[in-house]
Amino acid sequence: MSNVLNKAQTPHLSIRPAPGWQALNVRELWQFRDLLITLAGRDVKLRYRQTALGVLWVVMQPLLAAGIFSFVFGKVAKLPSDGVPYFLFAYAGLLGWTAFANTLGKASTCLVQNSHLVSKVFFPRLVLPLSTVFSTMIDFSVAFVMLLVMMASYHIAPHLGLLLLPVWLALLVMLAVGVGLYAAALTVSYRDVQYVMPVLLQFLLYASPVSYAVSAVPPHWRHLYFLNPLSGLLEAFRWSVLGHGAVPWGSVAYAAVLALAVFLMGAFAFKKMERRFADVI
Repeated sequence: MSNVLNKAQTPHLSIRPAPGWQALNVRELWQFRDLLITLAGRDVKLRYRQTALGVLWVVMQPLLAAGIFSFVFGKVAKLPSDGVPYFLFAYAGLLGWTAFANTLGKASTCLVQNSHLVSKVFFPRLVLPLSTVFSTMIDFSVAFVMLLVMMASYHIAPHLGLLLLPVWLALLVMLAVGVGLYAAALTVSYRDVQYVMPVLLQFLLYASPVSYAVSAVPPHWRHLYFLNPLSGLLEAFRWSVLGHGAVPWGSVAYAAVLALAVFLMGAFAFKKMERRFADVI
């Protein structure tokens, strides 16, 4: 009888502060994998629910932006596009940029937008920013199919560099998640962050080779220009897709190290501030 009572009194789950440095508890995340998948699916459904074009907005947005960039930078400013039609050149750059910007934008606001869950339900808070990656990958896949159709229409065949595309995409997403984790944790206490992030992304868009090639940057400014990790990653991303231009391997190596460092620091800062999310949000 006493054994039965002891088992009944044993808690199913004990919530305790994590000992030491545990920025990423993979085992805990795996236990909540169903929640991760559910949140990712919910994000996709809510964004396109009650819209006339639905998921076509994933393609329409970069197409419209590529058309504007082609006119402004290709026709008016007459910037080089490394021998590629400017519309296709701009669309390929926007594809990589959108994966970064969407992940960062959604990760930085995920806690505030799900405040009802954070304040009432226990689960690893890291699930919320990581769930944004799944919806970003879905959007990327849809837009990438459109890119392949455009490449076929321009008679540009894929090359072996396409095999490295997942590497550049993973680094872009890792960098975005790292910054997004820190921004999300700060947004809980300082709501100004959610208004600052879109402005910073707008500046970063024009400070990165999205609508123009690195060759358009004056040579004496390129060392400073490549301090932006997106410069090397987006240039390598476009090279893998279109096969034109050159990969700045030194800048890519620097960006890879920085992306890993930013991700780990963002995860550590997020985990450190996680204890007070439910009280402050």
